[in-house]
Amino acid sequence: MVKAVCVNGLKRPAEGAGGRQAARKRRKVAGGGRGPGPEEKASCLSAALFGEDCEISRDQLYELLKFAALGKCHNASQPSWCRIYRQSHLAGVVVIVLPEMSQLHFYQFYLQFKHLRKVFRHRFTLTPSANFLASLYGEGANPKPQNTAQGLTSTISKSSDLQCDPIFQKYGGKKRGLTSYILTSEELNKYDYPIKGSTRWKGYVCTGCDKQRTDSSPLFGLDCEMCLTAKGNEVTYVSLVDARGQCLLNELVKPQSEVVNYRTSFSGITEEMLLPVKTSLSDIQTRLKKILPRDAVLVGHSLNNDLQALEVAELNLEMVLRAENLAEVSKKKDALQPQGCRVQQQSNEPPHLSKPCFLLSASFLECLKVTGQKPLLLGRQELDSSGLCQSNLSTSNKQILQKALEDVPLSTFSIIQFSLGPENLSSRLLAELCEKVGSKLTDMLTIYAGPFEENFCLKSVKKKFGKCGPIQSLTVVTETYQPYVCIQYEVLEAAQLAVESLNGAEVAGSCIKVQRPVTAAMLDCDVLIKELELDVENEGVIYVAGLKRSITEKDLQEEFSQLKDLEMLFLPKDLQSAKHRNCCFLKFQKSQSAVDALEVINGWTMKGGKLRSRNALASGHLWRWIWQMNHSNGKQRGNIFYKKMQQLPDCEQDLKKKVKKLDNHIQKLYRSLQNNTLCVVLFPGVNSTYGSQSGLGLMGIKGDRGRSAC
Repeated sequence: MVKAVCVNGLKRPAEGAGGRQAARKRRKVAGGGRGPGPEEKASCLSAALFGEDCEISRDQLYELLKFAALGKCHNASQPSWCRIYRQSHLAGVVVIVLPEMSQLHFYQFYLQFKHLRKVFRHRFTLTPSANFLASLYGEGANPKPQNTAQGLTSTISKSSDLQCDPIFQKYGGKKRGLTSYILTSEELNKYDYPIKGSTRWKGYVCTGCDKQRTDSSPLFGLDCEMCLTAKGNEVTYVSLVDARGQCLLNELVKPQSEVVNYRTSFSGITEEMLLPVKTSLSDIQTRLKKILPRDAVLVGHSLNNDLQALEVAELNLEMVLRAENLAEVSKKKDALQPQGCRVQQQSNEPPHLSKPCFLLSASFLECLKVTGQKPLLLGRQELDSSGLCQSNLSTSNKQILQKALEDVPLSTFSIIQFSLGPENLSSRLLAELCEKVGSKLTDMLTIYAGPFEENFCLKSVKKKFGKCGPIQSLTVVTETYQPYVCIQYEVLEAAQLAVESLNGAEVAGSCIKVQRPVTAAMLDCDVLIKELELDVENEGVIYVAGLKRSITEKDLQEEFSQLKDLEMLFLPKDLQSAKHRNCCFLKFQKSQSAVDALEVINGWTMKGGKLRSRNALASGHLWRWIWQMNHSNGKQRGNIFYKKMQQLPDCEQDLKKKVKKLDNHIQKLYRSLQNNTLCVVLFPGVNSTYGSQSGLGLMGIKGDRGRSAC
């Protein structure tokens, strides 16, 4: 009997000795090597990016790039959030960066990004960063790897390489005092540290650390873990240690708002851990003010994000130490040794929670150099000043593309930067785009149903339309001759299902018409819905509505276990009550299995409730983004917006043309890549005075047609 082995969640016959010998013979005939070759030689990418597990941090992105470029042979480990199978057969890594663009831009110009949405199956949300490009390229930072970091640290720290170390190149070999490594006011502004006096950080608490720093000033290590709430990032855990490694603060913190995502896989924080916690953010702020002396110096990884989450603005601009120089300071002060920095777990303290120690970007580029690789950087601006990369400047996207077509095949790791230009990425235009996307999204989630009789039963209407999905609001329109009902749903699939299944149906004793609002922005709604259905991210995913409130996730897993090739189940929950909505998403390994499941589920009765289903429109990262956009600004929009937008028709049309051309450039570059090349496209996100917009990442290995989950 032929046994089966599991490969990427799918089963295939296992090869015996004769099969392996035949496979070797086939590889020899095919030419072997690292090229596209036989199927067993192809690299493939697997990532469980579905539902709520779609937000990826910058450090996790570095994990992926480091392993893809270096692999196990250089002690790089698999990323924690995805898997690359047969990494050694990758032909190269290409990262395409679109600076100052966000998830908002991708979905505002969704129809123009024709290539991106049809090619890249794996997508994730990126936390926006004010210095994303600088951190990715290592611009002006060039940190030295800490002696606790995994990977190539030991290789880089050899004495023969010390003169090439960016720390030595920047500061020389002579000993320096602590004050030499403290951030300047310009650097604090550049890297988005909260500073007292700025209107942006109004309401933040000051530590009172206003004394001049000296080389003997006390050093403190600070680390925070955050969860995602309706408010944004909120602190759930705070740790503070002194230079001897003594734990001064090790506390779980109760978020002020309802938790959307605990981010347990990254922080270790669970809902159960926070249930008995009563410590608030203000309590932590008070304790920090008491613990920190007036001349304290803070060190940490991504300390700007921690201070923002703590809502702490520094009174003295010299309080923050360069995190990348921590290892150098450790040698000179004989302090903050790795074993001392770790917070010891005690019986009356929270579990030990520490961030994984990642190599920062410049160290990553340095690792490539040590292994004989020199990354290629192409863009309109200077991307690297360390000499670690082949950096080329171009004046237009067309020139960048031509240079990339020539040079990318010669490099194993390339970073290509395309830009729409500063005139198209202004804060004012971003605010207008945000308003426009939010308004259109609200219209797509809204339907009008009617006409009804004068004394119709509103409760029966709500019950009927509620079977299509979760309703956010329901109002009666009385301006018409006969009453209509305006229903706004929480998910796109629910609104579309209501239009498809209830238009022309008899509801509350009336034969009604169901339609979306008719506005200029909605004229292409049908085209957009169709393209979302065909989006490669929604391939093999279906939406199911009509679930009873009493149904649990375990009930769904048992009920749907009979469906063929079911891979994942996502049950959205209400952010206030934490109860599930009356809908879920099912992801299948094969598209045909999803088609078969649609036929089976429609009309299926589960615990007295009749199920309805259709193809998914926004099952992955887009689901949460839609909820956030809809709940944060939806009630504030009105017709005034359309009057404002009419002032910028030429600018918007020009931007559409540029986005379409940009998509064509990426398509040409992608087509030129060898099979087995990992390609990552990044919309880094935006931090501005008009608000923060999350970034978006798209990735895939050319030639890989595997499924997206492990």
